[in-house]
Amino acid sequence: MHILSIDTSTAIASVSLVSDEKVISESIFVADRCLSARLVPEIQRLLTVAGLNMADIDLFACCIGPGSFTGVRAGVATTQGLALATEKACVGFSALATLAMNFPFAAHLVCPLLDARKSEVYAALYDCSATSPSPLINDCVMSPERHLDLVCENTYKPVIFVGDGALRYHDTIAARMENHAIFAAFPYQQGHASNGALLALESFRRGEACAPAQLLPVYLRASEAEYAKMNRQTSGNLK
Repeated sequence: MHILSIDTSTAIASVSLVSDEKVISESIFVADRCLSARLVPEIQRLLTVAGLNMADIDLFACCIGPGSFTGVRAGVATTQGLALATEKACVGFSALATLAMNFPFAAHLVCPLLDARKSEVYAALYDCSATSPSPLINDCVMSPERHLDLVCENTYKPVIFVGDGALRYHDTIAARMENHAIFAAFPYQQGHASNGALLALESFRRGEACAPAQLLPVYLRASEAEYAKMNRQTSGNLK
């Protein structure tokens, strides 16, 4: 089975082609301000390198969040379009789960954190002692302090912290966790679309694939535009 996997949930995007649980090509690139112009050409380049055509893809996988609203929307829309054109199925996967997959068979729990701004993080907590991560705290958005309280409620053992949220709130985490915090080295700070492909394959085998129109982003909270709209409505009601 050939799987095309896309992760555009952060400023560092990745695209991967996986065949029968083997990575045959993968690209990781900075796409903070040029994602729309770069994503499809990068997909085509990987197909060419692998000697495949779009019609050869059996399953399209995409990160559906949490993360950058713009990035997630772009990845989902691209995946929907490609799957619709080739009449193939889609599977979504979590950005936090792909980060946790950087630590297979880890002896410690893994806490992926993405900077959600507004003094909050997108966060989860995973048991990664097997091939695939098992969530102990499902994907959520909250202050880092509140999430650290939840982490401490689940374990007194060392925890591996990973992601740009862990980097931003390093001092907060270190003060709260003391010697129980392990910060991932920089090669493990990036999610990989190939990890997402493995998650997607497992979902597909469980019968969880969907039609392109059913592939939807998971934001966990309202976007800036939605906050602005709510503020305008509130201001109007107060007049």
